[in-house]
Amino acid sequence: MNVVRTEKLEGTETELDGSAATEVENGIRDFVRNDVAYLRRPGDGPIENAESTVNNLNSLIQRVAGTSLSEITNLISELESLREWLHAEGQRVQREISGYAHLSQATIKSTRMIAENVAQWKRSADNLRNG
Repeated sequence: MNVVRTEKLEGTETELDGSAATEVENGIRDFVRNDVAYLRRPGDGPIENAESTVNNLNSLIQRVAGTSLSEITNLISELESLREWLHAEGQRVQREISGYAHLSQATIKSTRMIAENVAQWKRSADNLRNG
């Protein structure tokens, strides 16, 4: 059984090639062989053999899972950095929107003042023409 899996992570390809799959298969075979080996060997007790089998299986799992765990740890740190950046950008956008809102209010006030002054000038000009 050969497993070939291709994953894409941040623009780089990570491949689980046949050697890793073969290592897992061999580890499982060794585990099964060691698990029943005490039945074939006189003098070896099941407890001593079971302990060595468990130790072998644990080391196999640690070797296979070690790379995945480090990739997950890297991904978590990258996601935390991205979260911090998004939070900072969200605050920046809120400040920009607040600035635009104040500018808009100031523009409306200025426009009203100009319109009122123009209206007063127009009334004054009309009074001078009629008077």
